[in-house]
Amino acid sequence: MKKFFMCLFCATIIFVCDADVDSLNRAHQIQPSNSGYWQQHVDYSMEIDMDVNSYQYTGKQTLVYTNNSPEVLNRVYYHLFFNAFQPGSEMDVRSRTIADPSTKIGDRISKLKPNEIGYIKVNSLEQNGNSVQFETVGTVLEVDLNQAIKPGEKVTFYMEFNAQVPVQIRRSGRNNKEGVALSMAQWYPKMAEYDDEGWHADPYIAREFHGVWGDFDVKLAIDANYVVGGTGYLQGAPKSKGNKKEYHFIAPRVHDFTWAADPDFQHDIFEMPNGPKLHFYYKKTMSKKYLDNWKKLQPDTAKLMKFFSENVGKYPYDQYSVIQGGDGGMEYAMCTLITGERNYGSLLGVTSHEMAHTWFQFLLASNEAKHEWMDEGFTSYISTLAINSLKGNTGKNPFKNSYRRYVSLANSGYEQPLTTHADRYAYNQVYGTAAYSKGSVFLSQLGYVIGEENLKKTIKKYFDDFSFKHPKPMDIVRTAERVSGLELDWYLIDFGQTTNTIDYGIKSVDGNIIVLERIGLMPMPIDLTVTYVDGSQEAFYIPLQMMRGEKPTDATVASDWAWAIPTYSLKTNKNVKVVEIDSSEFMADVKRENNTYGLEK
Repeated sequence: MKKFFMCLFCATIIFVCDADVDSLNRAHQIQPSNSGYWQQHVDYSMEIDMDVNSYQYTGKQTLVYTNNSPEVLNRVYYHLFFNAFQPGSEMDVRSRTIADPSTKIGDRISKLKPNEIGYIKVNSLEQNGNSVQFETVGTVLEVDLNQAIKPGEKVTFYMEFNAQVPVQIRRSGRNNKEGVALSMAQWYPKMAEYDDEGWHADPYIAREFHGVWGDFDVKLAIDANYVVGGTGYLQGAPKSKGNKKEYHFIAPRVHDFTWAADPDFQHDIFEMPNGPKLHFYYKKTMSKKYLDNWKKLQPDTAKLMKFFSENVGKYPYDQYSVIQGGDGGMEYAMCTLITGERNYGSLLGVTSHEMAHTWFQFLLASNEAKHEWMDEGFTSYISTLAINSLKGNTGKNPFKNSYRRYVSLANSGYEQPLTTHADRYAYNQVYGTAAYSKGSVFLSQLGYVIGEENLKKTIKKYFDDFSFKHPKPMDIVRTAERVSGLELDWYLIDFGQTTNTIDYGIKSVDGNIIVLERIGLMPMPIDLTVTYVDGSQEAFYIPLQMMRGEKPTDATVASDWAWAIPTYSLKTNKNVKVVEIDSSEFMADVKRENNTYGLEK
């Protein structure tokens, strides 16, 4: 077997905001428009009673569903994510049979005892006060409606359910390896998304999520000695309820709700001058070096927040929370869950990555099951820039590790296209490199294609146009086209929808004649650096004909290169000594050894 080397480290982010609810209310929700775009809307009201001894809880959920689609809906679906943590579930079997099992899961689910498994059991469900038929199928609740939901219509679903928190294995659970009692992600019956591609009632097998935008009103009763942090704004001090406290959270315009709780949580608040307010929840029983790291993290998190707001778009809520919990790092609405017993570099890195997901997933809410690279890759790109900014690094290419991992995968024979459903990758490591590394390269290389300044403008316009929506791959490409004035559909097709590779080489140099060749199938414009015999140097830019234009450049612009013609000749004014294709190394050429002539190795 060919060898390839990939590395995947994802941090978890749970963020809690206290934005002005009125400024984010339903007056802003997306309705059908002349543009043809629409998206569904949900409002959740939930009352939860948690037993911290049995790790079981009961719930009452009122869900108001608005059908903004032009379709009549005869069925709806809910996700019951905790059902994945049972022996024999799809997550269990897949994690034991995939070629390279996750070390976080392995065979752990198969060994869970009845009091350690996770489940959500729906006891009753009503539509507008009338009972409806439903069936639990793994991690999905299938609901047959008594009355269809017409376009533009609102209906109210009322559900009563009970559930058990699984032993911490993946993202959610109880008593994680650092002793956090409750990491409550994907813990409630969650309405599946319906969009112009139909229902997305995917089973919970391994990967991440897709949710409906809406408002949450959650009341949580839990033992009085527990400290709770998570999504949403706390409505006053918790109220006494017997021997418990009831927390009341409001979260406007989010597509998920997460919380964590522990009796030993230290809760710190860091005030940014112009907002938002940053919350930190971490176990005060950790060793001093870890506690010191969490204190040091707070002003740096404020710097990260400022960087992302300035370079992507303004954070729209008034609050964000960094919470110790989970199994590594994972992003959620207005907060993140991260493991906290790390060296400082790791703690800052995971916080940067998970906080960046606030923009590339929780505000630009792409479907993570179908377009995982828009989530993980774009997050990896911007979080790398943020860390570099904090550290003052001025490296030649800050994304060199992402390029290296992608090129290794592309040359391995195991690559699958980025159109692959996140659960359908043959190898976990192939998924990781495709989503994180190739996804990051997609953006950084786009800067090579259209120019760095145009890329910066593209990212900001993409945020302005598609935040609080569900953007798709063509949306980022069309945004780049509008900003740059160039034709870029080829870029998405080749790099985002196939495994075609970039391989350009220097075929020959004879005096002042340079002959280049295209070896790989993917087209690209070419930056060429030429050093002449007299020691002078000149930069050339060879436009790709199908782009119908050029990026801004100070280089000498040569004639276009049409993709179907495999070779290209460039005549210079002086005899040539050294030639290099893409000295910046921002083009993901999979065989760089043929990119130079006359350059000492």
